Amino acid sequence: MDIRQLRYFLAIAKEEQITRAAKALHMEQPPLSRQLKLIEQELGTPLFDRSGKQMKLTQAGDILKRRAEHLIQEFNDTIMEMKELEDELQGKLAVGSVVSCISLLPNKIRLFRESYPRVSFKIIEGDHFTLAEHLENRAIELAITRLPFESHYEMTRYEVTRLPSDPFVIVLPREWNLPFQQSIPMKEIVNLPLLALKTDKTSKLHDKIVNECRSFGFEPNFICECSSVAIIVALVVAGIGASILPKSVMSSFPIAEIQMLDIPDTSFQSDTGVVWLKNRYLSKSARTFINIVKTPD
Repeated sequence: MDIRQLRYFLAIAKEEQITRAAKALHMEQPPLSRQLKLIEQELGTPLFDRSGKQMKLTQAGDILKRRAEHLIQEFNDTIMEMKELEDELQGKLAVGSVVSCISLLPNKIRLFRESYPRVSFKIIEGDHFTLAEHLENRAIELAITRLPFESHYEMTRYEVTRLPSDPFVIVLPREWNLPFQQSIPMKEIVNLPLLALKTDKTSKLHDKIVNECRSFGFEPNFICECSSVAIIVALVVAGIGASILPKSVMSSFPIAEIQMLDIPDTSFQSDTGVVWLKNRYLSKSARTFINIVKTPD
């Protein structure tokens, strides 16, 4: 059995049908069927249950699928590593980010491309669970995220490089005309209608804000939950409410209709970091970008 045959097997496992797999592989159906028969003969066990309309993996097939995915990834990583030994940085770097960290990327990408203009970027936004899936299937090499990184996978699977902490600020509609210029005491937030940055699956950032409010003896008055910073800013501009956000988030929204105030009597901050899979080869571009991201501006 060789790498080529493992790729054939994985295509059939994905498509659950020989015809579709052959089309995806740009080959004829009979040769693909023969290759599957050869694999099963070599292993001495059927890999698919062919009793239904779809070809479902047997127990042996499921084991082979997991091992084949690992072997092919190792093979691809080895090829990439060999090619990069002498090459100038080039190609495409896929980076994931949670919505509240997107604002950290533009300056870092600009700095990177000033030195390595032959590298292009693919940016994927998502919550922690989505980014974990993208890391697992190699759709991205690394993710910029709030910490801790919430995932249905064990945290021992990841390498994490911490970035500078980010203080929280409160973002208000300018039309409210509150008697505060550059900062607002925590106790003055008690009656403000608040907009929460939160998703159904990730809530650690939100929980941190709630716990800080409780430490000052009050429950925050949340009137709306949003998964998008852009939506929150639009609601603030409309005068619907205020929001407590990491300060870096607002660097992408220089909007005259809002004001951003520090909260001087609290020191709570948002932790950020770069996350990638352990025991996976990182491209030279990814390693270089991590070094740029963790360097203070």
